[in-house]
Amino acid sequence: MKTKKLLLGDEALASGAINAGLSGAYAYPGTPSTEILEFVQASPVARERKIHSHWSTNEKTAVEEALGMSFCGKRSITSMKHVGLNVAADAFVNSAMTGANGGMLVISADDPSMHSSQNEQDSRFYASFAMVPCLEPSTQQEAYDMARYGFELSERLRIPVMVRMVTRLAHSRAVVETDTEADAEKPLSYPENPRQWVLMPGNSRVRYRQLIADNRIMEAESENSPFNRLTPGTDRRIGVLTSGIAANYVAECFPEGCPFAVLKISQYPLPKSLVVELAGNCDAVFVVEEGQPVIEQALRGLLDNSLKVYGKLDGTLPRTGELNPDIVAEGFDKLVPGLGLKATALNEPSELVVPRPPALCQGCGHRDVYHALNDTLRKYESPKVFGDIGCYTLGWLAPFNAIDTCVDMGASITMAKGAADAGQHPAVAIIGDSTFTHSGMTGLLDAINENTPMTVIISDNLTTGMTGGQDSQGTGKLEDICLGLGADPAHVRTIDSLPKNHDDMMAMFAEEFDYPGLSVIVSRRECIQTARRHAKAKK
Repeated sequence: MKTKKLLLGDEALASGAINAGLSGAYAYPGTPSTEILEFVQASPVARERKIHSHWSTNEKTAVEEALGMSFCGKRSITSMKHVGLNVAADAFVNSAMTGANGGMLVISADDPSMHSSQNEQDSRFYASFAMVPCLEPSTQQEAYDMARYGFELSERLRIPVMVRMVTRLAHSRAVVETDTEADAEKPLSYPENPRQWVLMPGNSRVRYRQLIADNRIMEAESENSPFNRLTPGTDRRIGVLTSGIAANYVAECFPEGCPFAVLKISQYPLPKSLVVELAGNCDAVFVVEEGQPVIEQALRGLLDNSLKVYGKLDGTLPRTGELNPDIVAEGFDKLVPGLGLKATALNEPSELVVPRPPALCQGCGHRDVYHALNDTLRKYESPKVFGDIGCYTLGWLAPFNAIDTCVDMGASITMAKGAADAGQHPAVAIIGDSTFTHSGMTGLLDAINENTPMTVIISDNLTTGMTGGQDSQGTGKLEDICLGLGADPAHVRTIDSLPKNHDDMMAMFAEEFDYPGLSVIVSRRECIQTARRHAKAKK
């Protein structure tokens, strides 16, 4: 039996996984992937079945936990945003070497246009690098269907499968036809070849040769994939090779039907025979893909050099930002003048609408930390504050203008240490509670071991605030963690970040800035949004 539901792309994928017999879901929150695990945690079916769902300490641990469940023959998913895959890269790449037992999906949500991210990297490169299959849905329905298909593919090939999402698909809704009944979970079972799960050189060399050979099977799977489709055309001037959500933009340019042959790719590795067939029926190839020119680069080594390939590398389409139907239409007009594709008519923005940059919430404890920090640092000649990823990154903006760097999760502590090693004083790191447990602890251990003259401020709002209030793994334990790592108890201090404590915070900051060693200050105040939700739930 089937039913129809209005779902986000993230929700469709999570729903598909649950209905395909999911046993475990592991993730670290990050836009635009957060809603995947949130959907699992909120699902009545998942609760009834006791499907394990957990916000992991970071993306690496999430992949490893999902891999452990796969080892036991159960179906698992792990989800993260694209830069989170960098954190998980060690585990992810090596999971291709161990292979999978139960079906395992590694879901990476890319963020073209950097709506809430540091860069626009493309996760398809990671799939190619690790030599694992990659699925790229173009619709919410495909996202749902690909969950079961991905599990089956993973179990058939005995390897993890990547699912690449993008913001526009992850965070848009559509009607999705879903199953009314969920498949039974897989029973416990163990790998037929346990040797390949121990990545010692002698075992890994054997496994690597097998992985190379298996890539031919992966290519054959792509050739026959129901998600890779070649649609013939009547106009030979160009052939269109598109993928994922970009296929929708191509279709929107031609509501009456595209006159050119179109090859839609939603499963990788690239299906070479379909690409060759497309090339044989056109005079040039126009590559329309969201993200970086992954397909376009691959074509240049696959096709006859006499066949011109257009796309992002030659400037037909922009290299930065998201695509949309208007941008794609402009690309078609460049290649085939006279098509008459018209851009969507847009109204000029009203002068009454004033752009509003993001800002820390009124009542946010981070505000009071920054006020006290700025007031304290005024007496120093050249203070430097190293920031991190979270709500408090907004401290870079006016009126605070309080941080000097923000690079990646946990970099505040390690960069402050490097700066202190270079002679910088004061060298201050500010990091959130969730980011600290994600990747700040190891950097702090380095600083503790050398008693580096620097100060770490952990701005603890008792949640993972930036992504909507998910559980923070360090809640109630931050001081103990720091002490357990070896920090001097005399210089692990705690204060409530309240306006009434402004002078006390300043005094504490000044004392620790002047201390010629490593100090940690935990400034604590519950996120105002989380507090409101908790208060509402109690009513």
